[in-house]
Amino acid sequence: MDLNALYGTDDEFERFVYSHSPGYDEPTVRAAFTHAVPLKTIVIFCYDARAAEIPFVLAKTLPDEVYPGEVVYDEAGMKVGSTATIMPVVVAGGRAVDALRSITIGNHLFGVTNIVVVHHTFCGTSSFTPHGLLDAFKAEQGKDLSGVYEQESLAIGNLRESLEHDVKLLRASVGIPRSVNIYGYLFDINTDEFRLVVSDPKVGR
Repeated sequence: MDLNALYGTDDEFERFVYSHSPGYDEPTVRAAFTHAVPLKTIVIFCYDARAAEIPFVLAKTLPDEVYPGEVVYDEAGMKVGSTATIMPVVVAGGRAVDALRSITIGNHLFGVTNIVVVHHTFCGTSSFTPHGLLDAFKAEQGKDLSGVYEQESLAIGNLRESLEHDVKLLRASVGIPRSVNIYGYLFDINTDEFRLVVSDPKVGR
């Protein structure tokens, strides 16, 4: 398919961007997003295919949660929302550091009640150490990443410690409201069972 023929010139791509809409008013658009998606919970988990059931199981574990929900259409047949209350953020190892920007944006657009960090058993990020990854990258790629990433978030050496670290990291972030509950769960990929490891409830606004 010729995308240029379908969408026209580069300038015409602006019609797919909300902020370029005629009469655009940012507070109004933000309010519309809040009503279109009843988001309550952001769940951070690993991109390991074995962990793909996490948001589905979480919806059954937490009260009044819906996932994947249904797409909502307007009278013209346009997709304008969803009934899902859980929004997945999928990153290597389910490490919170990679999800900070997504959480800030998700809260800004939809409002957030809960943030759930999930690390799973037998995760690929537990098969190496931070130093091992850094040393290998330097040897294979000729680049030093030691000052690029927080080493505590590169690998998982202890699942309780990694969850405690990530929950603390989220709570300390200025981009996350103090009124949000933060939880750290361990997910057994062989039994699809959750175990609550860390609970950090909201501390006011």
